[in-house]
Amino acid sequence: MLEVEVKYRAHLSDVREALRGLGFSLLSSSEEVDIYFQHPCRDFSASDEALRVRLSGGAASVTYKGPRTGTEAKTRLEITASSGVEVVEVFKKLGFAPVATVKKRREYYQKGDILVSLDEVEGLGEFVEIEKVVADAAEVEGAVREVKELASALGLKEEVRETYLELFLKIFKSGG
Repeated sequence: MLEVEVKYRAHLSDVREALRGLGFSLLSSSEEVDIYFQHPCRDFSASDEALRVRLSGGAASVTYKGPRTGTEAKTRLEITASSGVEVVEVFKKLGFAPVATVKKRREYYQKGDILVSLDEVEGLGEFVEIEKVVADAAEVEGAVREVKELASALGLKEEVRETYLELFLKIFKSGG
């Protein structure tokens, strides 16, 4: 599956109210910890890939994110598998080294096939992610248009092209 996603900086209280006004329903609210790994023999930042373990509510999932395609939204192959919390130790035993840990409080809202996440990211600020999963590349253009129309309806203006990992590493490297 391909994920089409656009991220914006925003004031979450304003967006939360606008989402409700547009008929979106709160699905869940959770605290998540994302641990990103670097392969011992492959530079994921050079290949524009990511390997992430997400811890949330005592559960863990592993996600591989392929290189980004397209210019209007972050579109990439995403494969997620769920398993026990021990998965972090398995990765370490395989020689993977943790690169960063990104902590966030996230609320999920959904209407139809559009998922909106309101994120408070430790050390980075508040963000809104709007995503729609599509089956193939022919559907990407329409999904991008739909995601951007919702962003406009929500009053979102400051699009963020970097991933949370890229934002985190940029601050870490600059000593911020």
